[in-house]
Amino acid sequence: MRNLTAIAPMLWGTTYVVTTELLPPDRPLLAGALRALPAGLLLVAAARALPRGAWWWRTAVLGTLNIGLFFALLFVAAYRLPGGLAAVLGALGPFVVSGLAFGLLKQRPAARVLGAGVAGLAGVALVVLRSATALDPIGLAAAAGGMLSVSLATVLGSRWGVPEGFTERRTALLALTGWQLTAGGLLLAPAALLAEGPPPPLDWANAAGFAYLSLFGTAGAYFLWFRGVTTLPPAQVTLLGLLSVVVAAGVGWLVLGQALSVGQLAGAALVLAAVVVGVGGAKIGKPTPLKAATAP
Repeated sequence: MRNLTAIAPMLWGTTYVVTTELLPPDRPLLAGALRALPAGLLLVAAARALPRGAWWWRTAVLGTLNIGLFFALLFVAAYRLPGGLAAVLGALGPFVVSGLAFGLLKQRPAARVLGAGVAGLAGVALVVLRSATALDPIGLAAAAGGMLSVSLATVLGSRWGVPEGFTERRTALLALTGWQLTAGGLLLAPAALLAEGPPPPLDWANAAGFAYLSLFGTAGAYFLWFRGVTTLPPAQVTLLGLLSVVVAAGVGWLVLGQALSVGQLAGAALVLAAVVVGVGGAKIGKPTPLKAATAP
């Protein structure tokens, strides 16, 4: 379970190189909408199910927090802050999730997990931080807001589990992922049109980039991520998210020829050690029971 969940942030770590090398420039909201909406509709079609009852508003909440609001704030932060600073703020997620899980789920964070969070934060800082740069308050607010948004979604997703009415957990997870991606994509699409104008013509490289991000970096990655969110303790899941920074640095070195210093390599090793220590001993929760029902 943990190994499969770890694949999600590893896939997200490839997003930067795909975005810079294959996608149209200066279209972040369009990129978010084209990542989320096709992937969501594909998974909804595969699950052949629409939300029922409370899952209509739960889907709206989770889709907004995980996708619509998070993607938008992430792009604002990316344009106004150095990427390293935004990554460090994101690495505060395990502490925020631990606090929210204690308040909402009455789960007291283990000292081991908090210690791993400190080590992971230090490791991310070593990997991504560069020389001091003027701080933009709007960028800082956006990065902090994005981290809070996805942290709250992680805790709520752990609390609500998977929707009932499915005979197989895999189908329930397909539906849960598809609903959230569709809801988030429906928020991003009009925002992209208003803020960025009509989409530009796409060439084959753009189409390949969007296809990769939609199928692997979004549909596949979020299916595995929500699988972990609904089974593993929230703080441990969030620690796994730190792997995206390490993978992004490695892909940048391998594909773009970006040099890695001794400090960055040490930081990557520290992040990996933090993930192993913080998540390795996590107790896997009991999956949400599924109630048999006719196909929704």
